[in-house]
Amino acid sequence: MKKIVINNSNELSFEEAFKRFISFKEINNLSPQSIVYYKDCAKFFTGYFDSSNPCNMIDIDTIYGYIAFLRKENPDLKDVTINSYLRGLRVILYYFMELGYMREFKIKLIKADKRIKETYTQEELKLLLKKPDIKTCSFSEYRTWVMTNCFLATGIRLSTATELKINDIRFDTNEIFLRKVKNRSQQIVPLSHSLSKVLREYLQYRQGNGEDYLFCNQYGQKLASSAVQSCLQRYNRKRGVYKTSAHLYRHTFAKNWILNGGDIFRLQRLLGHSTMDMVRQYVNMFNDELQIQYNEFNPLDNFLKENQERTTKIKMRK
Repeated sequence: MKKIVINNSNELSFEEAFKRFISFKEINNLSPQSIVYYKDCAKFFTGYFDSSNPCNMIDIDTIYGYIAFLRKENPDLKDVTINSYLRGLRVILYYFMELGYMREFKIKLIKADKRIKETYTQEELKLLLKKPDIKTCSFSEYRTWVMTNCFLATGIRLSTATELKINDIRFDTNEIFLRKVKNRSQQIVPLSHSLSKVLREYLQYRQGNGEDYLFCNQYGQKLASSAVQSCLQRYNRKRGVYKTSAHLYRHTFAKNWILNGGDIFRLQRLLGHSTMDMVRQYVNMFNDELQIQYNEFNPLDNFLKENQERTTKIKMRK
């Protein structure tokens, strides 16, 4: 498919309008990760629609053409990925529309099958949570084991974990103060007894002051997210687990919370979601496994079971 190129120097170009969009977002303290996301979305779009073209040339047919372009350029591209690009582009174009750079129209996401989010199995968790020999293992391996415990116990994101400082772990109140979360709102989550024990021991080895980063490199400096991901990859594969994503612990936390009968409203707060949308997705995605425990928790089955036991006891007394 040919790249669209239309020249009109009298109109604001996509490139110039996008610069204004980024400046607006930076002024409003949008997170660096979100800035990168929008830049990536614009980059993909300008692979189809030339950035020197005026904004007011963009209409719904342009969007349809862009979707077709993405599919033709990369036949293996998943619909959920295309929707990710469209979400970012939609925010950008709606900003243009609001300021009058282009005509208003609605941009809808394409229909995409919702895939079951992958999680760590119980067997894999047993391998990953097996404590290494502190006397013989490297600090990197021990720290990765501690981080594994932290991810599973809290469901926090990797970017949040790398921002944790020692004094964010409040042993006296059994709380963890999260300085950096996705929606930029600081948050406090409970510190479980098991994780408290792990972190107390870890800090005996890690040492450091309250304002030092909790998870550091061998020089005591902050860990980069890429470094953590590399460590997790080596750590997991060494133990025979070939899933290596830190984000899978977040899915695993949500899944086990739900399967263990946890309150979905508390889950929403713990994961820091502003709406229930993602939590509903978790419930739907783990529906088959929820079915396994259905008879155990079903009110009618439990009522009949208790009634039957009570009747049996009465008969036995006679």
